[in-house]
Amino acid sequence: MKNRSFLQRIIGAPYVLWAAIFIVVPLLIVAYYAFTDPAGGFTVDNIKNLGDYGAIFRDSILYSVAATLIALVLAYPFAYVMSRKREKTQQIMMVLVMLPMWMSLLILTYSWMNILERNGIVNAFLGKLGLEPMTLIGTPAAVIFGMVYNYIPYMILPIYSVMSKIDPSVLEAAEDLGSGGASKLYRVILPLSMPGVVSGVTMVFVPSVSTFYISQKLGDGKILLVGDVIERQIQAQNNYNAGAALSLVLMVLIILSLALMKLFAGEGDDNLYV
Repeated sequence: MKNRSFLQRIIGAPYVLWAAIFIVVPLLIVAYYAFTDPAGGFTVDNIKNLGDYGAIFRDSILYSVAATLIALVLAYPFAYVMSRKREKTQQIMMVLVMLPMWMSLLILTYSWMNILERNGIVNAFLGKLGLEPMTLIGTPAAVIFGMVYNYIPYMILPIYSVMSKIDPSVLEAAEDLGSGGASKLYRVILPLSMPGVVSGVTMVFVPSVSTFYISQKLGDGKILLVGDVIERQIQAQNNYNAGAALSLVLMVLIILSLALMKLFAGEGDDNLYV
């Protein structure tokens, strides 16, 4: 028994070392800069000054929540339909979902900049219909659209993965017991697929709330999110202390959001037996 325990520790040692080097150490470095001044002295001024960015944090959360909800509404029925198709059809749909993931975020964002710009494809089409061109770049809708487009595959895949494992006999049994339509969705499908929903929401919300490239390009510099401020503080102003303080608060907000989603998922599982 002791030999087995020792062997498990040996096997697990590389993972512990990896976590320490790439997770714990970077977090400690961020915390150090957040609570020090440029001279290295302890200070809480960096945290106190975050009140100046309250509106930016609010907008970042609102944009990310909107993008996550839209992605969920679009991805959930798609994942369900995909999970009910034949295997060959599922494979084709899987390739289509994963295609954007194989491309660079920079290329995808630049592509949509060209499509949505004043002289882009969308406005050219509107012109042929005799309509006035629309200002699309530099609007909240463009930024949210960019978030949804770039991250929706990460919503579809975990939901599909869970739904594809739902035994069809469970759904048939629910129908035999009188659960059909909305009732079957709420009492059976949704609780069983909740782990995939939580994973998908996490994988969309986290990169959305911390993004800066999408907001810079599709927002045309008019929309400022917390990721933009962090990037400016570190890259443009070399203010590592302020950037670290913003990053630390952002990480805390993300952790709290994940905790709430996990709590919600736990409550959702209980509905299966209501």
